[in-house]
Amino acid sequence: MILRLSRLVPNCKRRHVCKTRSLLQPHHQSFSSAAVSSLRNEYIRGFDGLEEPIPHYNALPLLQQIDFEALFRFCSTENHVKCLHRLVLVSGRFSDSFLSSKFVNLYAYFGDALLARRTFDQIRRKDVYSWNSMVSAYVRKGLFLDAINCFHQFFVASGLRPDFYTFPPVVKACRDLLDGKRMHCLILKLGFEWDVFVAASLIHMYTRFGIVQAARKLFDDMPVRDNGLWNAMISGYCQNGNNAQALDVADEMKLEGVRMDVVTIASILPACAQMDDILSGQLIHLYVIKHGLDFDLFVSNALINLYAKFGRLGQSKKVFDQMMVRDIVSWNSIIAAYEQNGDPVTAHLFFNKMQQAGVRPDYLTLVSLASVVSHLNDHQNSRSIHGFVMRKGWFMEGVVVGNAIVDMYAKIGALESARTVFEGLPVKDVVSWNTLITGYAQNGLASEAIEAYGMMEDCKEIIPSQGTWVSILPAYSHIGALQQGMRIHGHIIKTCLHLDVYVVTCLIDMYGKCGKLDDAMSLFNQIPRKCSVPWNAIISCHGVHGHGEEALNLFREMLAEGVNPDHITFVALLSACSHSGLVSGAQWCFNLMQEEFGIKPSLKHYCCMVDVFGRAGHLKMAYDFIQNMPVEPDGSVWGALVNSCRIHGNVELGKYASNRLFEVDPHNVGYYVLLSNMYANFGRWEGVDKVRSLARGRGLRKTPGWSSILLNNKVDVFYTGKQSHPKCEEIDRELTELTAKIKILGYVPDFSFVMQDVEDDEKEHILMSHSERSAIAYGIISTPPKSPITIFKNLRVCGDCHNATKYLSLITEREIIVRDSNRFHHFKDGVCSCGDYW
Repeated sequence: MILRLSRLVPNCKRRHVCKTRSLLQPHHQSFSSAAVSSLRNEYIRGFDGLEEPIPHYNALPLLQQIDFEALFRFCSTENHVKCLHRLVLVSGRFSDSFLSSKFVNLYAYFGDALLARRTFDQIRRKDVYSWNSMVSAYVRKGLFLDAINCFHQFFVASGLRPDFYTFPPVVKACRDLLDGKRMHCLILKLGFEWDVFVAASLIHMYTRFGIVQAARKLFDDMPVRDNGLWNAMISGYCQNGNNAQALDVADEMKLEGVRMDVVTIASILPACAQMDDILSGQLIHLYVIKHGLDFDLFVSNALINLYAKFGRLGQSKKVFDQMMVRDIVSWNSIIAAYEQNGDPVTAHLFFNKMQQAGVRPDYLTLVSLASVVSHLNDHQNSRSIHGFVMRKGWFMEGVVVGNAIVDMYAKIGALESARTVFEGLPVKDVVSWNTLITGYAQNGLASEAIEAYGMMEDCKEIIPSQGTWVSILPAYSHIGALQQGMRIHGHIIKTCLHLDVYVVTCLIDMYGKCGKLDDAMSLFNQIPRKCSVPWNAIISCHGVHGHGEEALNLFREMLAEGVNPDHITFVALLSACSHSGLVSGAQWCFNLMQEEFGIKPSLKHYCCMVDVFGRAGHLKMAYDFIQNMPVEPDGSVWGALVNSCRIHGNVELGKYASNRLFEVDPHNVGYYVLLSNMYANFGRWEGVDKVRSLARGRGLRKTPGWSSILLNNKVDVFYTGKQSHPKCEEIDRELTELTAKIKILGYVPDFSFVMQDVEDDEKEHILMSHSERSAIAYGIISTPPKSPITIFKNLRVCGDCHNATKYLSLITEREIIVRDSNRFHHFKDGVCSCGDYW
């Protein structure tokens, strides 16, 4: 027998054939596991080089007794399928349409649609199963047009009648709603509308095109519903954002006694997360435990994501730790859970554990990891991640990982690298542009953000999204470009996003920071206020305008409406109290935050409290508060104390605080300027020289002061000590005349705000060359009499300019609005809205 088989397959080695003897048994006998393993490891491999085997007539009966259906299960590669295919050809069994159709399916499964079609074409007597296999093969490969054409040939030319297995893949292949409706009509005509598989495919089709009502009618009309049908309806609602309806269907499913399966659970848990419905999610978790689904891989992954959405990292970790089997999705989910909830250190630890477990990261892992290193400000590992992504070629696979790398570089302040990666992306979507714009805006580069937005507008194929407006509006707020911000407001109304809470919050912030507090309040009163986001914005706007009491009243109104504050709310409140000198109000808020709402203070809250005490002159209280902090103070906390010491003239405490400041943040040039100014205020020029020398030795340069004014849709920028404006001579004449007039009313230059040891006449010239005075003078000569002027300054207004502007508002009978780096000053009739408290 072995000799006959060796003549039948001349290219096989006899040692391979010998090991298959146990397989060549009569058809009615079962295969042993050892025999099957022998075939998988040896026999199939022996046919690798076979091209056109010619069977010996004595071998045919033997080959015809092989159980080919059993051999199909061990085809783990396309090469195995080819070998088995040749064996079937040799045996003469290829005329069996069932066997030949299985080859069509297997070739499609391994991604070779062309070979699947060639095999299909060789089938002489094609039955319905053969046609169904070919259609399914095209759909599995994503060749939907070919699938539709194949079905058309089947239906029109074959003379066969489709069955209920035919339509699910064909419905999936429909490219638009019209094709889907035509297929639905054919299904009705042939009487397959009550089949649960066909109905489920139709529900999927209608929900894919957003026609949820048609899908629901199909679902309601079904006389019998199986799990697949229920899952299709739930999934359809979830895909269209109808999460409440999805939960209703799940409840209806349980009431009818249909048991939820793994697919149901994996579909419904994300709906609970999107609805912020933790209670429903927990009830489903109980159902999962009760019915023994808690060890299923897909269910566990969904539970990790559910609890992560609500910040319950302990629950996410507990689910993860109890998993018997973990895949790459499990690791990505737990890493993303900690990364998205502000714990990059733990997220990085889980990444290390993932590597130790031998699980190779995919591009989604790198997306989370890029965010982790950006939060850690880890420049070295950021470049390692970039290099890894490039080596893997993932920039070519999708835009998601490219966007993550751009965002990573932007968040660590490496804007040049972010721009380089952005320009090198093979495909840029709206998220790519939004990421670049946000990166510039968050790093204080408003002009670059606006330039990037202009480039995006030139790309006609890019449609601005919610994220675009949220990215660009803060840039306009930063430079006070009210007209451009109003133009964006018009675009937002056209795109029907004017009620989106995040977009409108940015509009409120823009109007408030451009000096239009009434417009900001008008917008605030027009939108739903169910969450803290718009409340935070309007409270912050009142704070920077010096309306501390109004900010506290808004907070009380917020509580009365049942909206819970978050940590950002209290930062805004404490900052508002600081601008207005409301020490008791700040203490009330600080205690309420912890005792009533259980919010643990961050360094931002501690910094605000030090600023509140220090500005009010309670320097000892501020110092004692720092000493009693449960966390180590950072540069911002010590900086607030140094600034308070400058205001109130406590040089010794200021010197001590500055020493602590330079220990924790030696590279922030603003702190050196602050200490230098404190020494200069009291004429201690040796201290000024020492601090400036220390800053120069560390390669630090002071940020140049500038002020801008928006007139006739054009922004004019003035720099301190520079006369580069075309109308600089006219501006100087106007300033000289105005200074002479205000001196008559009692203005006396305060030379303590000159940070240079020069003569008094030179000091007066330096004060007059401050950027805000040039901008105000330009506004006066360029606008009608008595009209308001709005100025934007990148640094704090100095005390002498503040005093001079009060006199200017009186003699010109104008309202002069100045927004500096910290707050708004509304000068009118010789008085400032800040009450000289800033």
